[in-house]
Amino acid sequence: MKERQSKIGLSKLCRLFGVTRQAYYQSFYREEFVEIEQELILKEVISIRKNHPRIGTRKLYIMLETFMLEHQIKMGRDALFDLLSLHKLLIRRRKRRISTTQSNHWMKKYPNLIRELIPTASNQLWVSDITYWKTKTGVFYISLITDVFSHKIVGYNLADSMEAVESLTALKMALKENYSIQNLIHHSDRGSQYCSFKYVNLLQDYHIQISMTESGDPLELRSNHELY
Repeated sequence: MKERQSKIGLSKLCRLFGVTRQAYYQSFYREEFVEIEQELILKEVISIRKNHPRIGTRKLYIMLETFMLEHQIKMGRDALFDLLSLHKLLIRRRKRRISTTQSNHWMKKYPNLIRELIPTASNQLWVSDITYWKTKTGVFYISLITDVFSHKIVGYNLADSMEAVESLTALKMALKENYSIQNLIHHSDRGSQYCSFKYVNLLQDYHIQISMTESGDPLELRSNHELY
C-alpha cells in the first residue's frame, strides 16, 4: 500500500503564520515583480556596457533613470549597487599613480656609487627624492634631501610642481646648513630635476660626488640601506 502523504493547505499555512491569504498572494507577486524588474535592469546594464565597458555605477544610474521611468521601476542607487555587486558587475576603479621620476631625457646620467657603501657618520651620503601630498585643493610635491646616517632631513621644499628649480631650492637649503662638508656623495634617481645643468653644477661646485640609481627607481636605495 502506498503511504499517505500529509499536505497542509494554504489556508491552514496562513493561519499558522498569522497572515491572510490576500497578504500571502501580495507578498508572492511582489517578489515575482521584483525579480522581473531586476532582470530587466541587469539586461539594460549589460546592453549599456557593450558601448561603455568602464562606466561606473553612479553614471549607470543616471543613464537608467529614463528606462526605469518607462518601466515603472523604483530602484535607488544603493539598491542598484547591491544588485550589480551580487552579479559581479561592479567596475573596479583604476588607481592613478603619480610619477615623480621623469628619466626619459637627453641629459647625462651618472653611475651608482653606493652599492656596497654603509655610512659611518653624517654628511657622507645624502639621498634626494620627491614625494607628493594629495589635498582637496590639489597635489603638492615635496623635494627632500635626507642624510642616510642620521636620518635627518637636511633640505626640503614644498611646491605645486616638480620643476628642477624646486629640487634645487632643497639642495641650496641643505648646503647652507652644512657648509663644511667633505667626501660627500649625493644619490638620487635619474629624474630630470637631478640631471639638470644647474643642479649638477651646484653639486660640482661643492665637490660633491654624484650617484644615481641604475634602474631609475628611488626605492632601490631605500631597500638596500633601510633608510626609513
